[in-house]
Formats: sequence, C-alpha cells, structure tokens
Amino acid sequence: MQTPQLAMRMEAGEAAPPAGAGGRAGGGWGKWVRLNVGGTVFLTTRQTLCREQKSFLSRLCQGEELQSDRDETGAYLIDRDPTYFGPILNFLRHGKLVLDKDMAEEGVLEEAEFYNIGPLIRIIKDRMEEKDYTVTQVPPKHVYRVLQCQEEELTQMVSTMSDGWRFEQLVNIGSSYNYGSEDQAEFLCVVSKELHSSPHGLSSESSRKTKLLQARGTRM
Repeated sequence: MQTPQLAMRMEAGEAAPPAGAGGRAGGGWGKWVRLNVGGTVFLTTRQTLCREQKSFLSRLCQGEELQSDRDETGAYLIDRDPTYFGPILNFLRHGKLVLDKDMAEEGVLEEAEFYNIGPLIRIIKDRMEEKDYTVTQVPPKHVYRVLQCQEEELTQMVSTMSDGWRFEQLVNIGSSYNYGSEDQAEFLCVVSKELHSSPHGLSSESSRKTKLLQARGTRM
C-alpha cells in the first residue's frame, strides 16, 4: 500500500526505486526520476540528470520552469527519439561515450545539442572529424613533369632537383641549336614526385628549388 507521501512524489515525476535499490539513503525515493522519451520510459537518479548543470535534463529535474508534461505515471514527457537517449543517459552516468556499431554519431550529436550537454557534444564532434580525416586519406599520387633542356644545363638541373622530385628518364632529341662552331644537344628530362592527399586537397607547397624546376616549363 502506497503512503500519501510516496504517491505525491510519483505524481511529481518521481518513482520508487526498483526492488533491492535500497532504503531512503541519499534522499529516499525522491532521488529516482522517470523520463518518458518518445514513448520509452527511462529510470534514473537526480544525481545523474544533474551531472551537467546547464543541461535541459538538469534544469528539468531541479524544477525549473520548463515546458514538459507528464504521463499517467507522473513521468516527464520528452518528445525526442529514445534510440539516441540511451547513450546520452549513460554518458551522464559514467562520462564515456559508448555506441553500438550501427548507431549513427550524427543522431547522438543532434540529441546532445538538444539537451545541451557540452562535453558530449565536443567528444562526438572530435570523433566525427577524426573519422572524416581517416576516410579522406588515399594512397599517394605521382606527378610527372617533362623538362626540355640543353646539354650544358643538365648538371644545373640535376643539382636543383630536390624536395621529393626524382629523376625518371633522359631522352636525347638531337641538336637544335648551334653556338659558334658547336652544336648543342637537347634533352627531355622526365621527373616525378609523390603527392599525398589530405582533407584539404593535394599538398601544394613549393620550395624555392621546386619553383626553379617549374619555371623551366614543360615543353614537348
């Protein structure tokens, strides 16, 4: 048989603890709270809900003026998806984000923002950013350049070829210039470089020596 005091607490949105929860220590029955989230009832404590002082749940269980009706059992009615409320409640219990493998982090983030749970919002966003960065990583790509130079320029060109550029092939295309009494042979020099992808696109840094290579142009 319920006492008038217990019945009054249940009407206020509180519930008696489950069997074996133990006595009136720490505030008696009043420390237990029922939440009806989208038709699913959750039973927890005021201490858990008040873990984040600025959250919607903390304000709710502290009796602040929030628009929340109650069902026939006195549980607070919250019109949100119960699927994502479990991880929210567990985070308030032990401070860790634990998700089933098929649960979308975006859904939990949406609920965390609704309930205004700052630490959880930051954790989820960090995890999502890290996951996005990992997904965008792809094997390195090779970029090739064909440089046309004269015989006397070969030594200088090879000495300035650094910053990841690698010599691939040298092709003699014959003599096209005549200086004085000597013909100057011309060559096509094929060089390559690895470029790694990142979330912001291919790396494009160019040092002074790389710019010198690029300044020679690509002449076929």
